[in-house]
Amino acid sequence: MAVMVPTTARQWALSALLQVQGGAYADVALHRTLAQAKLSPQDVALATELVYGTVRRQRTLDGLISQWGTRPAEKQPPVLRLVLQLGLYQLRYLTAIPASAAVNTSVELAKANGLGQLSKVVNGLLRQYERLTATGTDPLGLPDDPTAALGVRHSYPNWIIDLWRQQIGAPETDQLCQWFNRVPSLDLRVNRQRATVDQVEQALGAAGLATERLPGLPWALRLGPAPGAIADLPGYDQGWWAVQDASAQWVGQMLNPQPGETVIDLCAAPGGKATHLAEMVGDQGLVWACDRTASRLKKVTLNAARLHLHHLRTHLGDSTDLLSLHGQGDRVLVDAPCSGLGTLHRHADARWRQTPASIQALIPQQQALLAEGARCTKPGGTLVYATCTLHPAENEAVIQAFLQSHPRWRISLPEIDLPPGLAPSPEGWLNFWPHRQGMDGFFMVSLRHDKP
Repeated sequence: MAVMVPTTARQWALSALLQVQGGAYADVALHRTLAQAKLSPQDVALATELVYGTVRRQRTLDGLISQWGTRPAEKQPPVLRLVLQLGLYQLRYLTAIPASAAVNTSVELAKANGLGQLSKVVNGLLRQYERLTATGTDPLGLPDDPTAALGVRHSYPNWIIDLWRQQIGAPETDQLCQWFNRVPSLDLRVNRQRATVDQVEQALGAAGLATERLPGLPWALRLGPAPGAIADLPGYDQGWWAVQDASAQWVGQMLNPQPGETVIDLCAAPGGKATHLAEMVGDQGLVWACDRTASRLKKVTLNAARLHLHHLRTHLGDSTDLLSLHGQGDRVLVDAPCSGLGTLHRHADARWRQTPASIQALIPQQQALLAEGARCTKPGGTLVYATCTLHPAENEAVIQAFLQSHPRWRISLPEIDLPPGLAPSPEGWLNFWPHRQGMDGFFMVSLRHDKP
């Protein structure tokens, strides 16, 4: 157990990483740790970068430890392993930190956490890494196996690398892995019932924040990484905008609800897509936001209230509690719970938490939700199935099984302008690949019910 010395960003980062090592989610551990710390904004930023970066890059960092240490990373004392990871992360990825500072602070961190003579191990390994990189040599050795080589270089489990190589080939998999290791941008969806895009753009510009407009999404603005606390940005309290990645905004485009229609969102929490749909149908329409968890559904209510969307209703329950909504939706959205393999840049530990077995466990729920979405759709209505994953078993296979068991349904791509470089598959579904489209990975397909 580490001796708490709550004075530096690196010590607090180590504290959070010890919690992650014990099974905590990275974002939960970091939030809990920073709530105890009294750090400057600069140190908060450093601690955040160290925690998320070390978790994200742990396979690469462990590869270096195993290669240059006297024993493999998994056999190192747990605290020593984390101290070495933190030091190597700074040396390899944080070019703004001088190498000498990365080495010296890591040695001090080892001493402060009871490692005693093992601090010499930290000093020796990090200085060896520093010497090699100073000559222009990359100290990281890669396996001969191409899947493992990509996994070690970019820090992913082999099964994810294999999954993507089968779909898009090795060169694009390399690009995708690099994309997911970047710090995510922040996309806003302007609530055009409360403000104009020009108005929001000008307010953000006056606060010193540059924005970028996104093709095909007339209400979207993209900010750079880490623009500060979300609630402090201009227009937040007034309900001018909501945070929503561009690919998630395309889900609304795909469903394409019309003013005055009734829309049902079966998996609505925390409300990003439900509030978007409410903005699209206008005050004369109605949106039912459903979720099976009361605490998560409360977030939908809070988001709708901030955005002044009074024609959004919530419904608590799962597929056994939605009889009152059967046949009521002109448009129905099933944004199904999934493995999240399209959002790995936003969830540092997701690549390590998901497994082929955990994904297989999701599929029956996805199939059941899609079938329930069909029951909630009016004859002749539209049903959209979407996930933020890049796994065919959760996407294409779910749709194929649904169409086989629901012969009155067919794929029907709406007439919308798609993002640059994106074309529907021959079957009619859409796959958003982050390295191609520059946004979160998503799968979406529009289904139409033929009237009797």
